[in-house]
Formats: sequence, structure tokens, C-alpha cells
Amino acid sequence: MLLGELKAYEGRAAAEAGQGKDPVNEPMIRHWCEALGDTNPAYTGPEAIAPPTMLQAWTMGGLSGHSARSAAYEELFALLDGAGFTSVVATDCEQEYLRPLRPGDAITFDAVIESVSGQKTTKLGTGHFVTTRMDVQSNGEPAGTHRFRILKYAPARREPKPEQKQKQKSKGQRPRPVINRDNAGFWAGVDRHQLLIQRCTACRTLRFPWLPGCNACGSDQWDTVEASGEGTVYSYVVMHHPPFPAFDPPYAVGLVELAEGVRMISNVVGVAPDEVRIGMPVRAEFRQVDAELVLPVFRPTTAVSDALSGAGRTADVGSATEAGGVA
Repeated sequence: MLLGELKAYEGRAAAEAGQGKDPVNEPMIRHWCEALGDTNPAYTGPEAIAPPTMLQAWTMGGLSGHSARSAAYEELFALLDGAGFTSVVATDCEQEYLRPLRPGDAITFDAVIESVSGQKTTKLGTGHFVTTRMDVQSNGEPAGTHRFRILKYAPARREPKPEQKQKQKSKGQRPRPVINRDNAGFWAGVDRHQLLIQRCTACRTLRFPWLPGCNACGSDQWDTVEASGEGTVYSYVVMHHPPFPAFDPPYAVGLVELAEGVRMISNVVGVAPDEVRIGMPVRAEFRQVDAELVLPVFRPTTAVSDALSGAGRTADVGSATEAGGVA
């Protein structure tokens, strides 16, 4: 009976006459390109266009939410919540681009509940996949289509294995990095206490994190260079909450700009978290976290540490940073 009720919402509007909260604009394009390291010249200058993959960015509701969301959409999700499918996870999206978007374009959109699946069981739990399709217009003309699929589910209950229970009683194991065929070379270098940066063999552009292709020229051919390990703190945060097994807040997580010009995220250790500063010179070191895991971290250079000690400040916070590692 529930599936029949859910299926009745297919084809009904999820949003009607929605309006982007801002027109397509240069600052958002710049922030997007800087965050992704995308230097394509098509996205700058008087004839600039927006990166096509920003399609959803112009329609997002932000923290204040969507004002155009339909009653049918709210009813569907209330029905799923009432049936116990209270958790949600985004699973995938598909986009189709019909025309380039340019600064100043006014964005409008309509959305429809395209499909609701039968009950499915996944490792996360049991629930239903809900797919919505958003049709995006620019100045009243079709600009693209965005399909977004989520899983509304009831979380599966899992009993921890005996060895996991033992680890939970102790401080906890450090989370493992996700290693795949694209970044395995980086982690192999870390195991050898080398900090390796990808270099495009076509245009010689350095890139980090590791990617299958070059953002600058699109080539899929690359080699590596070993970083000196020298860098400066470009930005940082001090983590106080939430507490997490194997981490002992407060600890500093820094975005470090290496001498070679690329940036990476890791912990700043060997100095009190409240002493970390933007522009602080640091040097990479490799920390053996446990029998299987080595992580690169960054420590202020000797001159900085001596200066802090001379000012009567703590240069080593012991257990507060011993819990640190690659964020």
C-alpha cells in the first residue's frame, strides 16, 4: 500500500516558478574556479561564461531553504518519514547543458518528482530512491537539466565486531585514507616518507590533490616531482567539536601552500593550536600513526618554534596535537 501512495507523487511538481537567489555572477565563478583549481580562460574576461558544472549552484536555496518547493514534495517526504525512512543520503546526479550561462543571466527553474523506486535494501539500510528533475531556464530560455537522486532510508543496525568493540574501548583507530587507482602513488610515496606532486608531462603544470587528468590542458599523461616539504600556512581552523575517536581536540588543521605552489590539507603539530598563524613557515614530517598507517603532517620551522618559546609560549602541546593527522 505504501508503494502505491508513493508512486502517486510521480509526475507532480517538486518546485514551481523557482528563482535563483542571485543572477549568474563573476564572484561566484571566481570562487568556484579557485576552489577547483580550474584555470580555463573561458571563465574569465569580458566574454566569460560560467563553468557548466555550476548549473546547480545558481538554483540552490542555501541555509534559508527553497521558497519554491511544492506541497506535493513536502507531503512525499512526510510520508516517507512517517513510514520510518527518516535518514537521507544523496546518491547521484545527472546534468545536461543546453546553453552557456553568462554573468548577469537571471535563473529560473521548475522541478518535478520524476520517480520513486520500490523498497530497496542497501548497506546503509532499507528505503526508497527518489529522483527529481529540475529544468533550468536562463532569461526565460532553456539552459539545462539537473536530475538529483536521494535515498530515504531506515538505517541498518550493525553489531560491531569483537575487535571493533575493543578498539572502541580504547582511544580508537585513526580513520584510513581512501586510496584508489588515482591517488595510490601519493600514498605509496608517503609510506616511503616522500611527498609526491603530480606534474602534467604535456604542459608541466603541477597539481594536488592527485587527479586522472590535467585541469590546465586536459592531458592524461603525468609524472611526479618530490616536494621539498617546505611551505607556509595559507589558512587554518582549530577543531574543538565534535570529539571523535582517535582525535583529541583542540587541534589545528591547516591548508598549507607548498614551496612548489600547490596546497594540501593536514594537521599543524608541534605548536599550540592557538599559536598557528596564516603565513607561518612549516615543514612536512611523516608520522607513524600505528603499525599500518603513516601520515604527512606539518610542523613550524625551528626558527618559528624558537621564537614562540622565547616569547614564553608553549611550543609543543603534546597529546593535543599527537591526535592530529591528515584531515
